[in-house]
Amino acid sequence: MNQLTSNVQPTMTSLEIAELVEKRHDNVKRTIETLADRMVIASPHFEEKPTAGRPVTVYVFSGATGKRDSTIVVAQLCPEFTARLVDRWQELEAQNDGGALPNFADPVAAARAWADAKESEQLALAQAEAARPAVEFVERYVSSDSGNKGFRQVAKLLNANEREFREFLRDQRVMYRLGGEWMPYQNHVDAGRFVVKTGVAENEHAFNSAKFTAKGVNWVAGLWAHRNMQGAA
Repeated sequence: MNQLTSNVQPTMTSLEIAELVEKRHDNVKRTIETLADRMVIASPHFEEKPTAGRPVTVYVFSGATGKRDSTIVVAQLCPEFTARLVDRWQELEAQNDGGALPNFADPVAAARAWADAKESEQLALAQAEAARPAVEFVERYVSSDSGNKGFRQVAKLLNANEREFREFLRDQRVMYRLGGEWMPYQNHVDAGRFVVKTGVAENEHAFNSAKFTAKGVNWVAGLWAHRNMQGAA
């Protein structure tokens, strides 16, 4: 008899992740929101889950993107539980395929399944590590009352090589060279990501000074994290 299979993608909620890694649900949701703000992961959709009391809002991960993003979340929260999450996704995918599990009596199939799980775990760890400077930056700077920051200060906070960071900002059309100064494109000034001051030095030389606002540093940290994630993939 042919076994029917379902085309519905397996899903996992933030509440399930919290239970799996033994963390508070609000901490898991906060990590998800931080990583999504930084554009390290895609913003998952959310829904209300009924409980004995008030409904609980949960984030829902689904499909290949959900598997990748949830693995990064767990790798950021507690790397030691990454393998547990990978195993759980494999269980969900097996259920979605009609309950067919790998034939672990076959040593080749068992080795392949182990290698796939290990590869997913290592990739998620590498991606989370690549994004870590930007994520830590949010906790260290954006949540504080720090003022505007210059290019070198931001590069240092993100542990970024100044030359590479400068080229990145140029390639992303964030900043451009004007005379001897690096200036932001006007759309980023209008968006509140930079402040630009003009003045005259003591030698009567006119100058422009551009600095990242807290909003701008928060935003560029996400871009930089995304760039590092692509390099780690």
